[in-house]
This record gives sequence, structure tokens and C-alpha cells, in this order.
Amino acid sequence: MSGGGSVKELKSKAELDSVRQSGAPVILHFWASWCDASKHMDKVFSHLSTDFPHAHFFRVEAEEQPEVSEAYSVSAVPFFVFFKDGKTVDTLEGADPSSLANKVAKVTGFVKPGEPAAPASLGMAAGPTVLETVKEMFTDNGSSEDALKKRLQQLIDSHPIMLFMKGNPEEPKCGFSRQVIDILKDEKVKFGTFDILSDNEVREGLKKYSNWPTFPQLYCKGELLGGCDIAIAMHKSGELKDVFQEHGIDTGSGSGKSDISESSGLSATLSSRLKSLVNSSPVMLFMKGTPDEPKCGFSGKVVEILRQEKVDFGSFDILTDEEVRQGLKVYSNWSSYPQLYIKDELIGGSDIVLEMQKSGDLKKF
Repeated sequence: MSGGGSVKELKSKAELDSVRQSGAPVILHFWASWCDASKHMDKVFSHLSTDFPHAHFFRVEAEEQPEVSEAYSVSAVPFFVFFKDGKTVDTLEGADPSSLANKVAKVTGFVKPGEPAAPASLGMAAGPTVLETVKEMFTDNGSSEDALKKRLQQLIDSHPIMLFMKGNPEEPKCGFSRQVIDILKDEKVKFGTFDILSDNEVREGLKKYSNWPTFPQLYCKGELLGGCDIAIAMHKSGELKDVFQEHGIDTGSGSGKSDISESSGLSATLSSRLKSLVNSSPVMLFMKGTPDEPKCGFSGKVVEILRQEKVDFGSFDILTDEEVRQGLKVYSNWSSYPQLYIKDELIGGSDIVLEMQKSGDLKKF
């Protein structure tokens, strides 16, 4: 955080209680080191501390001082609390430099309660250059969000297999992250990692971006597979290896054929049933889950593409029928799901469908 003025770092609730008892005006700025809004508002805060020297201005690192933060119900930063005569008289949430200057002027007696602060006093207190800087920053808030989304997508795409975890592969900082690392090593695949403890902007942003509230998060070719539980289940069932091989990732093992070997063949009854399912709709998607509730990111992606292209299609949830799930791998000679068929012909999985959408080939059907 920037210095300047007479802003002090609050070290404890006891320190605050001591200052409050003096009866002098006290203003707290709850901030976080990862929050740009906090940094910009601190410039205004520092100016105000210089212009109102008889008031006490304190910064409080919200996450480092939970006792103080909880005492004043701080749930977001920047957040300001105003004290006078030992009592809490006002609060302010968010980055609003004019409101901050106005509230500081009132709590210090610079203006009478109930009256707006004069424009001149706002200019003097906050500094016109600083006010303009902060105003521009928040006018540009949309582009800041776009920049974060772009950064997150670049991180996700930085490796074919990407794990967002707590710590690093050599020193995982939680048991769930350690388990996924062990799984990936057991699968003998190369993967990239990002320590979400090192960057709170990425940590919080990725929860919203992926609509997945916890870590670790495992991605394959830009698609979220899930967290620790899903990775464990997919590893045990062999699906994780199938997904990696479908996307051209070297797993350091054999061909990855299904449990039903091609040489064993399929029973006439099962072959007939599979053929009937494949032909049950001109466009047929064998997927995990249903179109309205896909059970994996790759299945969801194909559904999304087909809907974007306004294609009518049938679907079959392979999680509901193990015989179909294993048999279709042999029937199609394709080891993973989803599988898209058009007029009895296997098109492929999510990667191929995405390429066909980009090239315009899907519109031909």
C-alpha cells in the first residue's frame, strides 16, 4: 500500500480501542493487498489524512486482522468505518472518493451534520488529480474484468493439462491438491500448475469463471474436468486416461483400448441394439448426463455447439447403461465420450465438433 499523510497500520483491536477512547475522530480503511480498488482509494485516504491532521487514519488489512474485520462486519473491500466520541457513526463500502471525502469532513466537524461538504473542500481534501484517477479507474471497471477473464483463459490454456492448486507439486498446501498431483503422476502425463495461494485475483476470479467454488480445479484442453473427487473417480474408472488420449495427450502407457477388446467382438444382440441407438436420430449424441444436465465439461461443450448451430439431435446418457457405455467404444473404435454420430457415421468427440463448427462444416448437415 502507498504511504503518505499520517495513515498508520492498525496492529490490533486493542490499539483501536485505545485510540477510540480518546474521543477524537477515527477512520479505518479495511483493504486487501490483492485489490486494486483498495490501492486506488488509499491515495484518497492518504490525502484526507494530511488535510485533517487532528483525526486518526488507520489502514486495516482485512484478512490479517479477522478480529477487527468481524467486529465491523466487513465482507468486502475497500470498506471504511468512521468513529466519533468513541462510537461508530458511519460506514462506507466500495470505491467512492467523493463520498469518502464527504464523510471524513462530517466526522471531523469540517461541515455540520446533515449538510453536504462544499465542492471546494472536496477538492482540497481528496485532491482533484487523485479523484480523476480513481474515477477513470472505475469507469474502466468493465475492461478490468475483461482483462482478468483474458488472463484466466490464458492460464487455463497454458498447458494441455492444467491444475489450479494450493501450493506446488513439490509442496502441496492441502490434501486434495496432493491427491490430484498423485493421480496425474500415476497417469504419467505432463501438466502445468498454478498456485492459487500466490494470487488472490486469480483465486477469486477463477471461482466465478469456472462456476466451481473450491480448489483444486483440473482442466484438460481448456475444459474444466472438476475437483479432487471427480479426478479420483475418473482415475479409478479409467475415464481420465480416455479423456487424455482423446485429446492427443501422451499418457505414457498403451493404446488405451476399452475393457472389451475388439478381438472379443460384440454379441449380435448388443451390436443390433447399438446400431439401433445410433440410428435413432439423424444426429445422435452419446454423452455423460443429459443436454439439460451434462455430467462433464466435454459433453456440455458439444451440447452447447449443437444448440448454437440450431441442430436437432437425440442423446443417450452412457452413465445409465454400462453395457452401452463399454460396447459403443468397440462398436465405434473410439475410447471416450462424448461421441457424436451424424447419419450413422461417427464424427468424433468435442475437439472435432468444435473444429467443425469453426470451419462451418457443421452447417452442411
